[in-house]
Amino acid sequence: MGAAASGQLTVGEPGAARIAVDLLGGDHAPAVVVDGALLACQADPALHLLLVGPLEAAGEVLGALPPGDRARISTLPIAPGDRVESWVESGVRSAVLAVAQGAADAVLSAGNTGATVTSAALGLGRRPGVRRPPLAAVLPTTAGRLVLLDVGSSVDPDEETVVMHARLGSAYASVVHGVSEPRVGLLTIGTERGKGDRLRRALPALLAGIELPGGGRYIGLVEGNDVVTGTVADVVVTDGFTGNVLLKGLETAYAELGPPHHHGRPPDGDSPPRAALLLGVRGTVVVCHGAASGPDLAAGIAFAAQLHRQAAIAAMAEMIETQRGVP
Repeated sequence: MGAAASGQLTVGEPGAARIAVDLLGGDHAPAVVVDGALLACQADPALHLLLVGPLEAAGEVLGALPPGDRARISTLPIAPGDRVESWVESGVRSAVLAVAQGAADAVLSAGNTGATVTSAALGLGRRPGVRRPPLAAVLPTTAGRLVLLDVGSSVDPDEETVVMHARLGSAYASVVHGVSEPRVGLLTIGTERGKGDRLRRALPALLAGIELPGGGRYIGLVEGNDVVTGTVADVVVTDGFTGNVLLKGLETAYAELGPPHHHGRPPDGDSPPRAALLLGVRGTVVVCHGAASGPDLAAGIAFAAQLHRQAAIAAMAEMIETQRGVP
């Protein structure tokens, strides 16, 4: 297979999506990533995967697929390094580079968040005005679903950073989930004026004074219970430390007890994937939890393919940059 040797995927059919999958990312990699890649391939006949990592792991995917499907798999070998950390991190760096060079359309990794964010920011570049690209997760709520950001990328942001994250979140809800005039709230410990730390006290006036993409509007302070119900806001912004703590707590609660009971069908159908999208970079980068299962990773791959087919990243960037007057 010439494509396998070069790491290039040549795709001609409509609707095809080429996803670079980091085989080394995750607590149980590469075995669980192999499982996810197989499930994703079996579910989507127009999916093409660039498997980045050990050749023996990629070979497991190829060996488990029918001969007619093996042409949809390409490999980019990563040899073990002197240090485990450098070897593992080289997987996501190589996957990002494949997108930057046009060999893939999107990246999926369940590896170290910091390494993924840094690799994407350096390898793909940040959009104008984005100082710290945030991770955005979509949560099930009683009303449907809600975009929460940041969930782990920027743990100690300043006011300007959170304001940009509000823009990115509003564009995401509008473009990807079709939310008309997204309601954007700021997460804090109470809805009374002046509640919260220095950052939370400074932000309301700034958020109230900006125009948000997609006709979004700032609706004020929200609390944790509002994230579960989803009745007050469509997008909730917070710092990456608080967002990550909240996300992991909710994920565990939903896994043990079940997600919130919907008062009707979610806006775009099935439950949202347990994966976050890195916003504000020049490419599609989907991040799964380190403890993600095979089905979780398959859903993350499918999500990355969906975003590529929607041209979502470019649409969000155009929406934000046009509004801000960026040439």
